[in-house]
Amino acid sequence: MIENRLDEIGAIARQVAWGAADILQAYYRGNTDLEVKDKKGDPVTKADLAANHYILENLQKELAEEDFGYLSEENFNVEKAEPIAKDWVWIIDPLDGTRDFIEKTGEYAVHIALAYQGRPQLAVVVVPETDKLYFAIKGQGTKVETRSGEVKEIRASDRHKIEDLNLVASRSHRNLRLNKMLERIPFKERFAVGSVGCKVSTILEQKTDVYISLSGKSAPKDWDFAAPELILTEAGGNFTSFEGKDLLYNQGDVRQWGGLMASNGNCHQELYTMAAKILAEIDRELAEEV
Repeated sequence: MIENRLDEIGAIARQVAWGAADILQAYYRGNTDLEVKDKKGDPVTKADLAANHYILENLQKELAEEDFGYLSEENFNVEKAEPIAKDWVWIIDPLDGTRDFIEKTGEYAVHIALAYQGRPQLAVVVVPETDKLYFAIKGQGTKVETRSGEVKEIRASDRHKIEDLNLVASRSHRNLRLNKMLERIPFKERFAVGSVGCKVSTILEQKTDVYISLSGKSAPKDWDFAAPELILTEAGGNFTSFEGKDLLYNQGDVRQWGGLMASNGNCHQELYTMAAKILAEIDRELAEEV
């Protein structure tokens, strides 16, 4: 049974993720034309496609005997909106933070998660430019692995007052409502970082404590959140909607609409309740301006 093989499967996923990181770094540090194309408002490059091919090929080869589904950013038709009819589904973002990859900020990541009936059970996030890989299996905590093979457990911070918490926000995916809301929450410090995986890694490394996503005309997708969610929650953090509900994946529509909050786990309910209240006030103010 798959649930009894998660340690073995996780080791395979980590090896594959490191291989994908090698591919991305070769493009990132080379002089190869990335052949940037627009994919419904989001850029896609040769690096995305090469890493995606490598991940799918190697997972399918190493785990050929298992009946997995595969939901990857580069292979899934968002408009089709049909769930993959499997209990166990890999959710993959071969290059999270493509804009940052193109702009060479270093803030890009590889996300690989294995979900069972819509909830992540195994996750790997690699941040190539830090040479760190974060991985988690449901119920086993989160660990960080270096290129040299050193592995240690990692936990989110224990900061528990809102005024002591540091916010990590998106570098490029921002809108008026989100900006106004973030301005009104009394965080201690604010950092702008690309890639959801990179943002969550700053929470794991205790540099920051809170990340907030608020959809506008578009929304983040399953592959943006599935792996980062599990590595955060297994490290003591929390990742829910503004209503406190768990995120569900592979539901057909892969877009994660509404307000979503990731945190170190302290003040989580207080924070999302505050955020929802502030957002309602902002929406009333914007309506009055029309």
